[in-house]
Amino acid sequence: MLTKRIIPCLDVKAGRVVKGKSFVQLRDAGDPVELADFYYREGADELVFLDITATPEERDTLVDVVERISEKVFMPLTVGGGLRNITNMRRMLLAGADKVSINTEAVVNPALISEGAEKFGSQCIVVAIDAKRLNAKQLKWEVYVNSGQKATGNDAIEWAKKAVELGAGELLLTSMDADGHQTGYDNELNRAISEAVSVPVIASGGAGAPEDLYKALVEGKADAVLAASIFHYGTYSINDIKQYLSERGIPIRMPGG
Repeated sequence: MLTKRIIPCLDVKAGRVVKGKSFVQLRDAGDPVELADFYYREGADELVFLDITATPEERDTLVDVVERISEKVFMPLTVGGGLRNITNMRRMLLAGADKVSINTEAVVNPALISEGAEKFGSQCIVVAIDAKRLNAKQLKWEVYVNSGQKATGNDAIEWAKKAVELGAGELLLTSMDADGHQTGYDNELNRAISEAVSVPVIASGGAGAPEDLYKALVEGKADAVLAASIFHYGTYSINDIKQYLSERGIPIRMPGG
């Protein structure tokens, strides 16, 4: 059985890690290079770096920060934010990223998914999906882009299936409703997408306690869980989470193992 991955996320704005609620009310969480190094030493399985204002500000990702992180940490690194073409992707991979995450541009130009998969391999292409529930009674979610600022009208499940058909090797799925609230993941969303596609799904948005990550893996059927607030502000350590999951029979790579 494949081990489940624990992935801290660095949402970066103006060179600093930030965290908010439902993509707003951002507050400072520290220096991205220092945090990346800390999580590497703690035993994180991977790291996600998202330059959250690159797309709204129509600029490229902070390549210098990516280079500094990749010099310090030796675990898989996914980089996203402002990647609009193959040149942007190549620049990030040369800077030290192992995978690139595309969100807005994937929706605007779906051919970029196929082009990236052809150039670099599907394993390099992560399609990030920011989804918001249409209403509390329906199992339907809408895809948002531009760092959650713009509704697309696209159904999240259908878009997930299309992204995989086009060549995405992994999906990074964020519930905008749950993001930053620390009240648990939207596991109806996670399960709906996980059951609809054949590639790994990373659940994101809502981690507040070890039990939340457990439920995302079991009830949500996710292959990996991403968290930010609980790690950035010291509520729980990577080891705390891994111990909890391991004790409950979840296959996990323990630190030092």
